[in-house]
Amino acid sequence: MLSELHVKNLALIEKADVEFKEGLNVLTGETGAGKSIIIGSVTIALGGKVPKDMIRNGAEYAYIELIFTVSDERKIHLLKEMDVFPDQDGIVIISKKIMPSKSLSKINDETVTAGKLRDITGLLIDIHGQHEHQSLLYKSVHLEILDRYQEKKSHELKMNIAKTYREYVRLKERLASFQLDEDTRLREMDFIRYEIEEIENAGLREGEEEELSSKYRLFLHGKKIMESLSVAYEAVNSDVTGRALKEVESAAVYDERLLAIRDQLFDVDSILSDINHEITSYLEDLSFDEEDYQKMEERLDLIHNLEAKYGKGVDVIFKNLEEKKIRLGELEDYDRLKQETEKEIHLTEDKLEDLSGQLSCMRKETAKELTEKIKEGLHDLNFIDVNFDMEFSRLDHYTANGFDEAEFMISANPGEALKPLKSVASGGEMSRIMLAIKTVLADSDDIPTLIFDEIDTGISGRTAQKVSEKLSYIAANHQVICITHLPQIAAMADAHFEIKKSAEAGKTTTGIQALQDEEIVEELARLLGGAEITDAVKGNAREMKRLAAEKKLKKS
Repeated sequence: MLSELHVKNLALIEKADVEFKEGLNVLTGETGAGKSIIIGSVTIALGGKVPKDMIRNGAEYAYIELIFTVSDERKIHLLKEMDVFPDQDGIVIISKKIMPSKSLSKINDETVTAGKLRDITGLLIDIHGQHEHQSLLYKSVHLEILDRYQEKKSHELKMNIAKTYREYVRLKERLASFQLDEDTRLREMDFIRYEIEEIENAGLREGEEEELSSKYRLFLHGKKIMESLSVAYEAVNSDVTGRALKEVESAAVYDERLLAIRDQLFDVDSILSDINHEITSYLEDLSFDEEDYQKMEERLDLIHNLEAKYGKGVDVIFKNLEEKKIRLGELEDYDRLKQETEKEIHLTEDKLEDLSGQLSCMRKETAKELTEKIKEGLHDLNFIDVNFDMEFSRLDHYTANGFDEAEFMISANPGEALKPLKSVASGGEMSRIMLAIKTVLADSDDIPTLIFDEIDTGISGRTAQKVSEKLSYIAANHQVICITHLPQIAAMADAHFEIKKSAEAGKTTTGIQALQDEEIVEELARLLGGAEITDAVKGNAREMKRLAAEKKLKKS
């Protein structure tokens, strides 16, 4: 679950720290207080787009930190597979630093890309806002919802379809390569034979280029080496040390303290004698044959030319050679291989048809169950005579997800024919439909935290009460965070937070605080009441909170 949220220097927020609880967390506040900034900060931290001018005026950067507590062993295993390792308490920290020129996202202090961030956080949290219920306008989302509902049942089959589809695409691409006319095929064969012959005739061997390059440098600088070593030889052979040794040795007869110096000079003389022999031996071995030099230069030129054509390094050239031999074999046995590929495509297509058919049957069967549950949920949300179904059609091609296309159909009034969801539902209805779907998915979904923003768009009265009960139902098995302006929803809260705007020293700031007991009653009264909050309104607020607590107790 999302345990903590820390925000600094984001829009109107100078500093905000929130400790969320299990169950239903409700956020309320006056219009314009900055409720959307709080949820917006979570969205941004999870990899969402950073709007312009989000850094608080006068600040160098904005910072958002989310602290998740993960207790489910399966989730921990999946996170570890993605190189995210919760600590011994299951803590995962996600942070985002927003600077004027760039943003930086981290998970447990390790920088991550936006793509990886979304993959990882998709295991931990699901944000539902206006954008998401608008996504119900796209029927591709409808099939995703169905597949998510039956994920455990269809997972292995879908993986098999995806694997078979990849093979199908590969074979189709291979068949496309068998579209040469006879003249083109013969020309390509001649050219590949020439390239194979060129590489093989070169007689390349591993390490040859490095060895030749070393010798070539030696030849190239040979004259300078000989001159330098000749001067060194003369210097070492000057016998200065030998004369010094004789003089010190004759003086040591009179003072034994000079024997140590004599011994040192003796060692030096021996070392110089050894160096003398080494230089002489090196110079004797050093030979500069002009013909050898030319052959070496030509060999290196050959190797470099082959590398320019076939890749840097002998190993790359050899790999290229094997690929050319394979291609030559394909061209030489062109007709047979083409027929084999066509046969493989037919077999793979038959397999893909069978697997996609199995998935389609499974989807249609599951769709009956799913739409019936969604319809029940819609009844609970005050869609009195609603009818809800899913219509399937077949694509004219295969995909990694089978061949199905599906769309939710709805009739909100008696006697009306089922119509596509996008052509019937209003914004407020879309919000409730998505809540009904989320409620159904909550029973099979293992995402621990759900955030609802604008879930109460366009609703009031009895419908608002129904929505609050649905949110409370979901919160029994998930952590739910919800922004609302409806007292019916706020009364159901397990934890209630108020977002408030204030002005100090000419600066406007947005803050958030957890409410307790009488503070909760005061806030519920504000949501219930008009211009003046009377004792009667407060009494209504207390009664609403008491009834909500009783309903939750009965359900538990």
